Amino acid sequence: MNVDYLIIGQGITGTFLSRDLLRAGKTVCVIDEGKPFTASKVASGVINPITGRRLVRTWEIEKLMPYAVKAYKEWENTNGSLVRQCNILDFHPTPQMVMAFAERQPIEKEYLKTPADTDRWRNYFNYHFSIGEIDPCWLIDINTLLETWRAQLLSENNLLETTFKWEDCKVEPDHITWNNITAGKIICCEGVAGFENPWFRLLPYARNKGQAIIASIPGLPRTNIYKQGINIVPWKEDLFWIGSTYEWDFSDTNPSADFRKKVEEQLRHWLRIPFEIVDHMASERPANMERRPFAGLHPVMPSVGVFNGMGTKGCSLTPYFSNEFTNHLLHQAPLSPQVDVRRFTKILGRAV
Repeated sequence: MNVDYLIIGQGITGTFLSRDLLRAGKTVCVIDEGKPFTASKVASGVINPITGRRLVRTWEIEKLMPYAVKAYKEWENTNGSLVRQCNILDFHPTPQMVMAFAERQPIEKEYLKTPADTDRWRNYFNYHFSIGEIDPCWLIDINTLLETWRAQLLSENNLLETTFKWEDCKVEPDHITWNNITAGKIICCEGVAGFENPWFRLLPYARNKGQAIIASIPGLPRTNIYKQGINIVPWKEDLFWIGSTYEWDFSDTNPSADFRKKVEEQLRHWLRIPFEIVDHMASERPANMERRPFAGLHPVMPSVGVFNGMGTKGCSLTPYFSNEFTNHLLHQAPLSPQVDVRRFTKILGRAV
C-alpha cells in the first residue's frame, strides 16, 4: 500500500494532523495501538488564557484560542457538541492571592474580572476570601473527539490498530517503508513514545507525570470550572475531572495513594455538598523544557517529521499548529520559529 503520510499516534496531535491532511486531499495511514491511558485521553480539555500563580497570559493565546475554538466548532457539524465556554472561578485561598488577582486585573482586563454575585457559591463551597473569574475559558470534549475520529479513520481504512516499531521501518531521504506500507513521509505524533524515537530523542523533552481524580458531585453546577489549588472540571457522563499534578520526579506512571488522599482531604474541606470518587487516572505527558511544541521535518532526513511536545496545553496549541504544519508540508510555508524543529538542527544531526 502506498500513502502520502504515515502518522504514528492518534492522540490530539495525530488526530488533527491526519484530519487536516485528509481534508487537503492527501492519503494517510495512522498507526495507533489504542492505549487506554494516554496524555490526551486523561486530559481535562480546558483552554485557559491566564495561568499560574502569577496570573500571566498564556503564550500566543490571542491567536491560538480563537483559532482553536473555531476549529473545534467545525468538528461539531458531524460529531455533536465538542466545545463550550466554561469560565474558571478562582477561589482565592489567601489574602495574598486576593491582592495578586487585584493587581493583575487592570493589566489583564481582557480576561480577568470579578463575578457579579460571589455569595451564591456558598451553597456549594466553603471559602473565606473573594472569587475571581477568568473569562473566557473553553472546555473541549476531547474524549468524544478522539473516539469519533478514530471510528471514522477505521471505517475508511485509514487506521491500523497495532504497535509501531522502528526496527520494522526502513527510512530513505525521499520515502519510508514500514511492513507493507510505503509513504512519502512518516510523521511522529506519538506522545511520550517520542522520548525513545531514534530520530528525535535528543530534543529537550522533559518527563512529566500527571494524575487526576474522577468524581461524582451531584448538585454542583456544570456551568464553570472551579479552582482552589486543584481544578474541578465538568467531565463526561455528569462526572467531574479533578486535578492535576505536575510531577517531574517519579518512579512510575501509576496512580498514587498520596495524591488521592490529598484530593479527598481538600474536597472535604472545600465542598459543602457530598461527593464520591469513582476513578483515579495517571499518565505521562510529552512535555518539554522549552514549553513550545515540536513541529517540522528532520533537518537531515526530510522523510521523517515530528508533531509533538504539547505538554499540558495540547487543546489550545494543536489546532493552530496542525494547520501551520500542514501548509508547511504541502506548500513549504514557513513554520513559526518558536515551533520549527530546525531550531535543534545541530543536536538532531547527531541522531543520523
